[in-house]
Amino acid sequence: MGFLDGLMGNASEVNREKVERELEDILVPGEDFQSGYKVLRDLFIFTNKRLILIDKQGMTGKKVDYHSIPYKSITHFRVETAGSFDLDSELKIWISGTSEPIGKTFKKDSPIHEVQQTLAGYVLS
Repeated sequence: MGFLDGLMGNASEVNREKVERELEDILVPGEDFQSGYKVLRDLFIFTNKRLILIDKQGMTGKKVDYHSIPYKSITHFRVETAGSFDLDSELKIWISGTSEPIGKTFKKDSPIHEVQQTLAGYVLS
């Protein structure tokens, strides 16, 4: 992923070794990193037990928000793809016990279908 792609919000697959090092202190015994996608500095991490949304904040990205969502808590999700005039795609995830979904925006050429397919694989199994 080039610098300009990052600025435009295009998602790309993450570097496995780098993410595994970053997750060493977060994953529990028996939990394994499966796949992940990066949108600018934010990450969508799929493990065998949960979805982890990582939001790197601030200028340096040293402040990090980790949002863990067990797959069993996801009640439903929605993907809206980009159109001719609407250049953004959107993923919304509803979690049991909450009325508002978690929403993430992707640019037109992002692999939102891959993210949706991975999420469906874990939620539906």
